[in-house]
Amino acid sequence: MKRRDLIVGAVALAASAAVAPAFAQEWKPTQPLELVVHGGPGSGNDVMARQLTTIIEQEKLSPVRVQVSNRVGGGSTTAAAYMASKKGDPNTIAVFTIVWVTDPLTQEAATNGLNTLTPITRLIEEPALIVVKADAPYKTLKDFVDAAKSKSGQLKQSGGSITSRDNILRQLIMKQTGANWVFVPFPGGGERIAAILGGHTDIMITDPSEAGEQVRAGKLKVLAQVGKERLDTFKDIPTLKEAGFDFQDIPQTRGIVGPPGMPPEAVKYYETFFEKLRQSAGWKKFLADNQLLGVNEKSEASKKFLITYEDMLRVVLKDAGAKVVR
Repeated sequence: MKRRDLIVGAVALAASAAVAPAFAQEWKPTQPLELVVHGGPGSGNDVMARQLTTIIEQEKLSPVRVQVSNRVGGGSTTAAAYMASKKGDPNTIAVFTIVWVTDPLTQEAATNGLNTLTPITRLIEEPALIVVKADAPYKTLKDFVDAAKSKSGQLKQSGGSITSRDNILRQLIMKQTGANWVFVPFPGGGERIAAILGGHTDIMITDPSEAGEQVRAGKLKVLAQVGKERLDTFKDIPTLKEAGFDFQDIPQTRGIVGPPGMPPEAVKYYETFFEKLRQSAGWKKFLADNQLLGVNEKSEASKKFLITYEDMLRVVLKDAGAKVVR
């Protein structure tokens, strides 16, 4: 009996030793998570981040609270530098957008590119709307461009960072048409919208989630859409290409990154976490309500995409006449 007991005990001990490393590799947060965004309140990435936290809370997807942290300044540079300072921290993640790629391409001081951080997943690709105030005299984008030609440098565009998609598109349109208007950057989407509604600026290229409410309320009107196809909500509004402005499409993508050196077990946790988010009713409703295209990618696929994305944006920026430093 004693010999049998010893054998059973040895088997149990071996099984325990085999299982222990697997459990040791599992990770889940035990303190509040910080969700970093580079824009101020009301900006597109702030709106998305706060919608994310609402869905996470309502669907009970996280064992801890997820708190939005606005790290505003220098386009994405302040937020990216903050993420770099959190090296190895599994409790800090960030929402990235196109400026996290274009800022390092055009700013010498912006050394914390997306590929120096830890890509976790891409969540969406989104179209854009080119809007003016509802009572503006322009019926089409061509009308606005013609006015900008006749009033060179007098019309103004509400915008975000100078390296954002809205300014890149402005530069491409001006280069193609010979028109000229001024880009006025604002830190938050609310300020951009307030400026155009107040008559301080004349046009804005914005995400559907950022200005959709004002469009539905009849305060803004859409002149054109940025995207390969028309959105269902704006079937009567032409895309840029349909309106006669033919150049490479610039996809706006949003996703999640961690700090440099994020532990692999934390990356695995977030991959599973965001897959649960994608399956939630709240997320599906968010995509539908805001005319967004959901993207399902894990860390390695997102990393490969971002390398290709950077190469494409480098070419687009040069075509737009921007100074590219990397």
